[in-house]
Amino acid sequence: MNIRDTFTLWGPTSLAVLLAASLASPALAQPADEQADSQEQVQEQQTQEQPEEPSQEQAQEISIDAVDSALLVTDQNELPRGHFHLPEKGDVIGERYTVVVEDPKQTLIDIARRHNIGYEEIRMANPNVSLWVPGVGTEVVIPTQYILPPAPREGVVINLSELRLYYYPADKPGIVETYPVSVGREEFATPVGITRTTVKVKDPAWAPPSSMRREAAARGEPAPSVVPPGPDNPLGEHAILLAMPSYLIHGTNRPDGVGMRVSRGCIRMYPEDIKSLYERLPSGTQVNLMDAPFKAGWAADGTLFVQSFPQLEENVGGFEPLLNALERVTELTENDIQIDSEQIERAVAAPDGQFIALYGPQAPEPEPEPVELFDEVELSATPGTDKDA
Repeated sequence: MNIRDTFTLWGPTSLAVLLAASLASPALAQPADEQADSQEQVQEQQTQEQPEEPSQEQAQEISIDAVDSALLVTDQNELPRGHFHLPEKGDVIGERYTVVVEDPKQTLIDIARRHNIGYEEIRMANPNVSLWVPGVGTEVVIPTQYILPPAPREGVVINLSELRLYYYPADKPGIVETYPVSVGREEFATPVGITRTTVKVKDPAWAPPSSMRREAAARGEPAPSVVPPGPDNPLGEHAILLAMPSYLIHGTNRPDGVGMRVSRGCIRMYPEDIKSLYERLPSGTQVNLMDAPFKAGWAADGTLFVQSFPQLEENVGGFEPLLNALERVTELTENDIQIDSEQIERAVAAPDGQFIALYGPQAPEPEPEPVELFDEVELSATPGTDKDA
């Protein structure tokens, strides 16, 4: 996989989080000496975040019903939103289920947010359902079943192609949390690498970078030098800075774009999700930014599942998707397990995030091999007999 190294130098300076820190005076969950060091780093860090202008459809308001999603709990022993028990065996958490649309004003994006799903996830799981007018009585698939990423289960793991964040809290070793995220669009790609969280800021201000202000001025729409906290601030109400310069995990004032490639490189979350993570994520937590478009893993019942996501263009390089997929499955299987490689090829060719069972109790029965039937023709040689007339 084409991996871009973690940056080691700080980028241009910005007033964004520095202003917020001075205005909000947040309590930081870190030692005093580390906090002082981090504050010096904040003064040198620039946040380049700005949402892409949405289409007219994307600009629609999220319904009020979606906003209560922070209160939504799952039916798995009443765990909070996004929380799952780590499996004792295997790599699969959660389950897929369906809901029926009851409100004619409800959009597919409303439903996605309520059920902790992002834009692309809900779209790929329901390709024949209208995003904006699914219609009363429509059955909607909720794809809340996940193969854990092929990475150490510690700290925060963000799988860029999957558009999803995983958090393994150190104080809850049997739990994993997962949330949909937005990442950088192609020209502002989110880098791959290992970093850590530094400073947490409540109600951050945002300073548009000079390049963005020049672009806005050229369009006759001069951008402000600083956007204060409030409904017009694209960082939302919570921001977690990373040791990787110019990058943050933060909220948004446009939650309908969560689960898409629309940011300028930062990790964007639903407001209720970043609020929850902000309150519990210790400063100094490792953050693994990785790109695994193909995932494979064992379920608790012994079924081997795979799923494939659209690969980020900037990470293609010399990457061979099919070869990578075959190698990943080979790592998880023994020599005596027969796998249909054509199913892997189909998953890679049509990366829609769907679970495909390759082997085990939930795998489809293999089709019987066709039997060629031959007509048996008995050739008998009967010699002719001369008879006297």
